[in-house]
Amino acid sequence: MNWKDEVEKRRDEIIKETQSFLRIKSVLDEETISDVAPFGEGINEAFLHLLQLGADSDFSIKNLDGYAGHIELIGSSEDVVGVLCHVDVVPEGDGWTSDPYGANIRDGKIFARGALDDKGPTIAAFYALKIIKDLALPLTKNVRMIIGTDEESEWRCVDHYFKHEKMPVVGFAPDADFPIIFAEKGIIDVTLKQTSTMETEQGDVNLQSFQSGRRFNMVPDFAEATIMNPNATDVRQLFTDYLNEAEVKGVCKVDADSLTFSIEGISAHAMEPNNGKNAGILLAAFLNKLELDTQGRHYIKTIVDVFENDTRGENLKISYKDEISGDLTVNLGVMSYSKESGGQIGVNVRYPVTGNAEYIKKGFTALDGFDLHSFVDSKPHHVEEDHPLIQTLQSVYEQQTGEKAELIAIGGGTYARALEAGVAFGPLFPGRPDIAHQKDEYIIIEDLLKATAIYAQAIYELAK
Repeated sequence: MNWKDEVEKRRDEIIKETQSFLRIKSVLDEETISDVAPFGEGINEAFLHLLQLGADSDFSIKNLDGYAGHIELIGSSEDVVGVLCHVDVVPEGDGWTSDPYGANIRDGKIFARGALDDKGPTIAAFYALKIIKDLALPLTKNVRMIIGTDEESEWRCVDHYFKHEKMPVVGFAPDADFPIIFAEKGIIDVTLKQTSTMETEQGDVNLQSFQSGRRFNMVPDFAEATIMNPNATDVRQLFTDYLNEAEVKGVCKVDADSLTFSIEGISAHAMEPNNGKNAGILLAAFLNKLELDTQGRHYIKTIVDVFENDTRGENLKISYKDEISGDLTVNLGVMSYSKESGGQIGVNVRYPVTGNAEYIKKGFTALDGFDLHSFVDSKPHHVEEDHPLIQTLQSVYEQQTGEKAELIAIGGGTYARALEAGVAFGPLFPGRPDIAHQKDEYIIIEDLLKATAIYAQAIYELAK
């Protein structure tokens, strides 16, 4: 079977459908949540679009209350091979060269939020399944393309799905890197609130508000803060000097009795915060130079002392690494402060597969002047190297690419961890830049098609 030829026959169709899918803005929208759209209208539109694509191709489809669903190709037994995809995307952020939902093609790439994570590879997986169906290849196992809608937030979609549907015997998520990701770090989201009894003595400058970050799992690319009672001339010059020193862009707006500062950073995925520039930390480092009021100074100083230039948890005394999955990482993803209610921070920790969540928790509870408001732990995931799933996917990848299928570990969390035996499998090929969650996200068209052929053979080999 020449899987690449089968993909090439459908080249134009795959590209066109990928563009159509990417043009749907499928970001969590709490304002449009309803009984049929539990995560908002945009995500529901993308979800229904994909189910309709399956129905139009005569697959069996199922919608589980708008939370999740599947597109199924029926085999001759009750066992299921799962291909886990998601239709939701992170917010687009700022600084795009073109419309984040335009799905424009430039230089052989499709640019859009979700092109790489995960709507582009979702279409690749769908056409992989469609090729098998079109060719009427006999399967022993059923194949379910399981569709999630809340992967970028709380995974309520897969939780709902597996309350109603059986667990696949094996499966993969086309939502990370090739060759094969056999280990995923644990993921912890921590929310800390400034202690309500914090003193509020006035300073030479009073911090009125501070805001940065949209999601725990993104490095913030924008931050804004307002201070009251400043010496405008001196502080503005200090800010200008800081921007030049830090080599970042920023703006200072002057009002009658206040100054509002903003700084631009560089967004990146939380699994490696060093790939970005955290705008919130950058702005806090500037404000830390001022004589702030007690409460504001404590909030800003905590950000700087604990998180500046430290993405490995050294200052929190939670640093850890292992040979399987590498370093623990820390991303300060959400920061908010108001003079009336104090401050809050949201931190995303990715910890190695042999790490200990309770040890990490102790590091956060030890922070002075902050209460631990929430601590949500998604345990690490690891499939042994000699598992038949690993062996099959290694063989397919090596046949398709002619390259050795090395096993790798990541700090990202994919739907593979929702399976008892699941791995992440593409779509990012070795050597390609990881631009998921960044501005000008794209997928290379030739890589999209190449991944489709790999997925088609992989599904067939796992289910035949």
